[in-house]
Amino acid sequence: MSSPVPEVTSSALSRRGLLRGATALAALGATGAPYLTRGARAAGGTQEILSACHWGVFRARVQDGRAVGIRPWEEDPWPSAQLRGVLDSIYSPSRIKYPMVRRAWLEKGPGADPAGRGTDDFVRVSWDQAIDLVAKELVRVRETHGPSAIFGGSYGWKSPGKLHNCQTLLRRMLKLNGGFTNAAGDYSTGAAQVILPYVTGSIEVYEQCTTWPNVVENTELMVFWGANPMNCSQIGWHIGDHGAFVGVQKLREKGTKVICIDPVRTETCEFLGGEWLAPRPQTDVALMLGIAHTLQAEKLHDQAFLDKYTTGFAPFLAYLTGASDGVPKTAEWASAICDIPAATIRDLARRFASHRTMLALGYSTQRQHHGEQAPWMLVTLAAMLGQIGLPGGGYGLSYHYASGGAPMHTSPNVAAVTDEIGGGTQGGADWLGTGGEAVIPVSRLVETLLNPGKVMDFNGAKIKLPLIKLAYWAGGNPFSHQQDRNEMVRAWQKLDTFIVHDVQWTASARHADIVLPATTSYERNDIEQLGDYALSHIVPMKQVVAPVFEARNDYDIFAAIAERWGKGRLFTQGRTEMEWIRYFYEGAKIESRAKGMEMPIFDVFWSNNQALAFPLSEEQRDFVRHAAFRADPLLNALGTASGKIEIYSKNIEKMGYDDCPPHPTWMEPVERLGGPTTKYPLAIAANHPILRLHSQLCGTVLRKSYEVAGREPCWMHPRDATERGLADGDVVRVFNDRGQILAGVKITEVMRPGVIRISEGGWYDPVDARTPGSLCSYGDVNNLTTGIATSRLSQGNCGQTAMAEVEKYTGPLPRVTVFQAPAAG
Repeated sequence: MSSPVPEVTSSALSRRGLLRGATALAALGATGAPYLTRGARAAGGTQEILSACHWGVFRARVQDGRAVGIRPWEEDPWPSAQLRGVLDSIYSPSRIKYPMVRRAWLEKGPGADPAGRGTDDFVRVSWDQAIDLVAKELVRVRETHGPSAIFGGSYGWKSPGKLHNCQTLLRRMLKLNGGFTNAAGDYSTGAAQVILPYVTGSIEVYEQCTTWPNVVENTELMVFWGANPMNCSQIGWHIGDHGAFVGVQKLREKGTKVICIDPVRTETCEFLGGEWLAPRPQTDVALMLGIAHTLQAEKLHDQAFLDKYTTGFAPFLAYLTGASDGVPKTAEWASAICDIPAATIRDLARRFASHRTMLALGYSTQRQHHGEQAPWMLVTLAAMLGQIGLPGGGYGLSYHYASGGAPMHTSPNVAAVTDEIGGGTQGGADWLGTGGEAVIPVSRLVETLLNPGKVMDFNGAKIKLPLIKLAYWAGGNPFSHQQDRNEMVRAWQKLDTFIVHDVQWTASARHADIVLPATTSYERNDIEQLGDYALSHIVPMKQVVAPVFEARNDYDIFAAIAERWGKGRLFTQGRTEMEWIRYFYEGAKIESRAKGMEMPIFDVFWSNNQALAFPLSEEQRDFVRHAAFRADPLLNALGTASGKIEIYSKNIEKMGYDDCPPHPTWMEPVERLGGPTTKYPLAIAANHPILRLHSQLCGTVLRKSYEVAGREPCWMHPRDATERGLADGDVVRVFNDRGQILAGVKITEVMRPGVIRISEGGWYDPVDARTPGSLCSYGDVNNLTTGIATSRLSQGNCGQTAMAEVEKYTGPLPRVTVFQAPAAG
């Protein structure tokens, strides 16, 4: 008999780590104590409400209008420990309560004292005044500088839901003002999503992999290469379904051989008891080349597959053997770079070739200088093995992301609001939008602010960087995800105005001129599908509590701005929140009927307080990526110029980029562990955090589960700590030429010597916000990462490129202030 699924309350938090916490929750079973239906009440006026978020579906216990408990949905196979932060995200001390305007901007106008951002106090204003200020400033900037002077990319993880996608809603509003500058791509996969269409004809990184059931049944050797699904799959861009945990659990039950290649012995490696290989960070391409050379030298590669399904192997082979440059990429050559023994590299090649092998690549391998090369080389390596399109073989680039590999169900598409004026709905990948008066690569905003008019190469084209005078952010946190924080602080002083919608006083909100308090997803209604890949259910994302203080929905804020211009109805299409949700549902109901299924009417669906499930066919359960291409490469040609996998790309060759050659190539990054030009001794693994989503939930009580001495943890191998006279729990200064932060030492043997781990997403908290380069008292790792681009091809970010030194901090400890509201007049 299974135990009830536990309820998490604001006082029921412990210091469990991810594996202990998530495993404990999952072990409690999928069925729990009976749940109250919508509207039913228990003693004390308690109400149970079904809702959802990035971390999964849950049931909220509400008493007298206040959320007092959260428990995972009874059908969640592996509830995320991060659900514990949901309550506190509503009631956190850092919650933004009222519309606020920076005093200097309010009293002296746009552009006043830009260096004061982050340190100036704020003045509370009414909603009417705030809307007037925003609407007039948007018009002023457009009329003075043109629409391209308004940046509305608003990149970030928003919240799930088909209506309250604040990025889309922001673009929708800005188009009513005549346009804006938008951003292309994303920070997660900026390099891979540009290079892979030339290689395999699709972006790969957000597409379905060979399913977990197929992998469990057929894969003999699973290789997690910089991929960590036991951490990263807690979340989903839509609603987390946690199907990856089921797949990993079944791999463990079957005893499938697992290799984890990562400078950190990850949660996935520990859970599976995997074999751990720890190359130097940023040397994966060299390691792959050493394996490839062994495959070719020992005639272990599949030449028949290469001849039939790929183009360009011959010129790549000339590079691999050294015929073209005089440097054979042998196992010994690779070993000198990556610090994995040559015998181990040769053994990997033999094991890969003698087993049905799945290569699962993580995004971190391309989020670094020359990041385009790692995914390209991995596909090349998989092609040499000849297992692409076979059950359990080949490669996958989404096994660690949003439960990629979870089988896709037979469900209808639930459309979403579009950013087109007069438009209703859209489907597809909303984070890849490219509409706007001008478009810049998403991670190049700082470069744009500092260099208006500069001509930039990007994916075979030339872009003239626009003059940006106003940035508008909703649903994102640029003072978290952008690299080289201090360069960003200097660039931000070029702005006349920075407008932010947020729920908490993040560093972005603290550096804004106008701050508008937005609702969390728990204070509004929406509708969404469960699982980015599974799409197994349609979930009513019900409002749990009324908006706290004066928070408003982003939709209502943008509608009010549009109304100031006399265009309110164009924005809303005359629909209220619930009318949009009904509209989305009814569209899915029609599509469902065409697929031979009948969904209940909307009112029944909404009042039932349950997620609506859809079936899974055997064919979907056993999906194999590129199986159709392998079966008939002519009829099912890839989207490349040749229709085949392109190991050598003539299109990239024509671009003539010296930092992105036409075939996979090892190129020294600007800095790396063991590199020839590196100044600092320790490589930084700026990994995805364990108990938050990037910067989301950092401002909640979850932080107490992992902080060290009130700071972001700095994981360090005992050898590196001993060399510096450091003990567990010490506060240290981590620094390089770009910046400096404080962090708390966590000594652990899960780190490769010479590598420290400081997770991205820690809130930026400068001691002196007026001075770029000031010490960050909490530990935002992007003070240390480089802001350069991966290459001229993709202009992606280099969030995993950083070297630093660590020393014990002996001065008076500055107070961490970022988790409290700033001064307000």
